[in-house]
Amino acid sequence: MPTTRRGRGVLVTVAAALSVAVGTLGVALPDPAGAAVAPGDPAGSVLGLPLGPSSGGPAALVDPEDGTGVGTVSPGNVSEYPGAQVPLGMVQFSPDTSPDRGVATGSGYDAADDRISGFSLTHLSGPGCAIYGDVPILPVTGAVPSGPDGAVQPFSHADEHAAAGTYSVGLGPTAGGPSIGVRLTATTRTALGAFSFPASTAATPGGGDTLLFKVSDSADGSTASTVRLVGDRALEGSVTSGDFCGVPGSYTLHFDAEFSQPFSAGGTWAGDAVGAAPTCTGTASTTCGAWVRFGPAGTAGPRTVVAKVGISFTSAAGAAANLAAEDPGWNYGQVAGAATAEWNGLLDRVAVQGGSAGDRQTFETALYHSLLFPSVFSDDDGRYTGFDHRVHTLPAGDVQYANLSECDIYRTEVPLLATLLPGPTSQMVQSLLRDADQTPGGFLPRWAIADNDASQWDGDSADPIIADAWAYGARGFDLHRALADMVHGATVQESGLVVERQNLAEYEAQGWVPGPTYDATSFPYTDGGSETLEYSLDDFDISRVALAAGDAPVAATFARRGQNWEHLFDPATGYLAARRSDGSFPPGPAFQPADPALQAQGVAQVGFEEGNAVQYTWAVPQDLAGLFGLMGGDATAVGRLDTFFTQLDASRFAPYEWAGNEPGESVPFEYDYAGAPWRTQTVVRSIMTQLYRPAPVGEPGEDDLGALSSWYVWAALGLYPETPGVADLVVASPLFPKVVVTEGDGRTLTVVGDHAPDPYVEGARLTIGGGAAATWDRPWLPAAALAEGATWTVDLGDAPDPTWGAASSAAPPSFPSPPATAAAG
Repeated sequence: MPTTRRGRGVLVTVAAALSVAVGTLGVALPDPAGAAVAPGDPAGSVLGLPLGPSSGGPAALVDPEDGTGVGTVSPGNVSEYPGAQVPLGMVQFSPDTSPDRGVATGSGYDAADDRISGFSLTHLSGPGCAIYGDVPILPVTGAVPSGPDGAVQPFSHADEHAAAGTYSVGLGPTAGGPSIGVRLTATTRTALGAFSFPASTAATPGGGDTLLFKVSDSADGSTASTVRLVGDRALEGSVTSGDFCGVPGSYTLHFDAEFSQPFSAGGTWAGDAVGAAPTCTGTASTTCGAWVRFGPAGTAGPRTVVAKVGISFTSAAGAAANLAAEDPGWNYGQVAGAATAEWNGLLDRVAVQGGSAGDRQTFETALYHSLLFPSVFSDDDGRYTGFDHRVHTLPAGDVQYANLSECDIYRTEVPLLATLLPGPTSQMVQSLLRDADQTPGGFLPRWAIADNDASQWDGDSADPIIADAWAYGARGFDLHRALADMVHGATVQESGLVVERQNLAEYEAQGWVPGPTYDATSFPYTDGGSETLEYSLDDFDISRVALAAGDAPVAATFARRGQNWEHLFDPATGYLAARRSDGSFPPGPAFQPADPALQAQGVAQVGFEEGNAVQYTWAVPQDLAGLFGLMGGDATAVGRLDTFFTQLDASRFAPYEWAGNEPGESVPFEYDYAGAPWRTQTVVRSIMTQLYRPAPVGEPGEDDLGALSSWYVWAALGLYPETPGVADLVVASPLFPKVVVTEGDGRTLTVVGDHAPDPYVEGARLTIGGGAAATWDRPWLPAAALAEGATWTVDLGDAPDPTWGAASSAAPPSFPSPPATAAAG
């Protein structure tokens, strides 16, 4: 599906002022006349999908406040934010809470907090480290507070309402009386806020109704900032921040803010010194911000001020142009309605029928969280800042994406995005290729954030992302160029702190990376075992892309390298281990906790990043039959899986399932390969019902930009993309009576669960394309089910059937040796 930029030539009309209710705030916002948005063509959309209704629909079931809390398992911070965003949007207009804005959550918001320090323009969902949170805006009354960067406002969750595309809250005071009403919405590259000041504060001595722009107050601090008042209805500025998870690398965000009415006074501050100067400049040690006051003190209220902000990662002119293109008017209701309609149009591509209210809310919210990132990084005119920190211009119709949490999203989210949005997903892959173009040596990034590589985790995860995209139908990128970049990263050692494949020489020479080794960008975690497993899977995915590109020799070479995981199998324990530099295995049992000093830093077992040997033993999705064979057969594997699942969210510090982290996502489905599909059905449903819920702690761990949310979406369908780069889907059991998935090419995959939500499969039928329905007794669906469209009908019951799908011939495919001619996907 082609990707298009919308928003040029939007017809501006003058309309009568609208009166829009503020949700739970209990006040009305008289919206100024605004710009009309043509039906079906929301300003700023990059998806090009038909719109759904602006109210009701699946968006009404989304609750962005779910997942904004901190749980008990470390790290148990789900770390999502409740603010306003459109799908894949550059802007995330969301509150930052105090005192736990960044330390506890990384997203800027903690449901346990009761104060808001500002509504900033950029966020990440479940990142694990503080980043973004740029240009917090805080409404206050009275005099501009001393030390305005530290100003906060109390709030109550009872006065807060979050929805897909909108957010509202009442701020202060703590002892009754009227509050300041805040309503937020967004387009792809702009934020729109309506701030309603109550009448009782309009005559505050020495002050008035004021907006603070905390320009230097990004979540991870700032090294430079500037702001300038422009006339009496606008201001512009920029902030430079970055160093995600401690890895050096900065970005600069530019913004252009305009107001629906002139401000009567304004100025800036540097540090704690507030004045009337129209400009300020901040440094790493000096803060900078601006204040604008509306209406002189003593004038009658109430007063509503609408502020709209365009952002850009290229220039102030780019921010202003984005604002002009996507939100030329002042109609809050129109923009909010378009945001909701855009969400309805996308969420409807996975149309659910039936199910309980709680399950529907959990599902729609998970689907929503799956579609927030990666996010648009280029301006409306196609300009963007590249990895060489120069401004580039894209061909017409292209979009640059950033914030690809590659190590997290390749297992679950990329297959979902490629199925629903093949055009944008293709552009995400092409973005990675452009990043490589602009990197010395031509290397793919490992964690693309803004115009930098944060290089998180110990794998080369661009490889499975590219293979997933192609396998699941997102094929609008240069396949041969992608293959060349993948092979380059797998065979040429990069130098420096940020490296595509750490320890490549050892891996190529002997087939494994000795443990412990260290990846400087993931300190203090120790690698070796987990690094070997990631590289083995990465190589397998290079072989899949090579097959698709018709390069049989490269496919064979990397398929062989995809079996390097075997070097880690320790026959003494029957598990994988972080093999030492002399080739020996660590003595003792498979799980050997790190010493207390390392455990205090988060290391569970030496040689494994964010996990331990028992958890990583199952991370061989390309050849589970081979793994089970080395263990002694299916019966042994089932027994060990049964032990493994006696705990479902054990954290990294115990040898059991940790459903809150990515390496554990695929393990529940591995019974399908061992002749016990009913156990997959049991475990998957147990994780769904015990660890996912419509609540602030609604997931078992950090969402990592949609990774865990995407897991739930697949699990609720009763399907799972077990092997990266292969579009076969292994099965559990559907949660809902019927779900229709509309793919990007218009084909549909229909999942029918008779007697859902019963968890156990008693029988199934499969219709692919225009064929006839046939009895289906295999615990997997072939890639043709997505490629040609299909209907999968499952008879469900409340008792397990150990015979269904249990024949060894029914097991999903494993890939133990170089394939000869079959094409990927």
